[in-house]
Amino acid sequence: MKRILLFSLALHVGALLLALTPAARPKPVKLVKVWETDTTLRTPESVLYDGKSTLYVANIDGKSDSLDGSGFISKVSLDGKIENLHWTSGLNAPKGMGLYKNRLYVTDVYRLVAINTENGQAEKTWDAVGKGAFLNDVTVDKDGTVYVSDSRADKLYRLKGDKWEVFMEGEQLNKPNGVLAVGKDRLMVGSTKIGALRTLDLNTKTMKTVADGMVNTDGIVPEGKGNFIVSDWSGQVFHVSADGTKQQLLDTRSDKVNAADIEYIPKEKLLIVPTFFKNKLVAYRLEK
Repeated sequence: MKRILLFSLALHVGALLLALTPAARPKPVKLVKVWETDTTLRTPESVLYDGKSTLYVANIDGKSDSLDGSGFISKVSLDGKIENLHWTSGLNAPKGMGLYKNRLYVTDVYRLVAINTENGQAEKTWDAVGKGAFLNDVTVDKDGTVYVSDSRADKLYRLKGDKWEVFMEGEQLNKPNGVLAVGKDRLMVGSTKIGALRTLDLNTKTMKTVADGMVNTDGIVPEGKGNFIVSDWSGQVFHVSADGTKQQLLDTRSDKVNAADIEYIPKEKLLIVPTFFKNKLVAYRLEK
């Protein structure tokens, strides 16, 4: 009996020591500032890497729901130089962007706009259904299917081929903002009403919370191995591990610096954060 008790105690102690070892815990992640642009951008809300050498930046330049035509898209280099401030203009408070082949999809308050990346000209538009639309983020899967969030109307739109439709709607979306396609069957969704990162099964349209405790979830980007980086518009950035473990990487709230729709370049381990009202991008190196 004594041997059994000692063996059981040894097992408990061994399990405790294993749980406390660094290998058993997610590796800590930190951000190291690399560069920042000048302040000639105008309310940069979203940034998107073209996969080659350019960052597209969506500038609202006005109120976030104004139909004023003052919004524009900029081109910025990977070292923070603004190469073309007004690459394309005449947009209405542009926000989320998605890229597929030679088309840049951009939300434009009540519509989705497709811009030809070769000449910067709008090729086609798709209008939201109903009044009061506030189209926000865009994501495109590997087959070119486009998903768009409507943060006010609790809707997700889908553009598949030439078919534009309301894919899902209802309070269960909890004011969706950031969206990210993961494979063909899943979307990551930032629900701003409850400050959470959630996963949406596109086949069953069921949702599950991955991590919560955020304020106003905005951009969602993959970090690799099932991990994500999530921005909180209030001025925070989080690393969310595949198991849901959340770590704060950045907090600029005390300086009143926002963290809008981010981009991450895995090859460079470079995270780009649009600062919204501060009119610049800030780049950080992700280190583990």
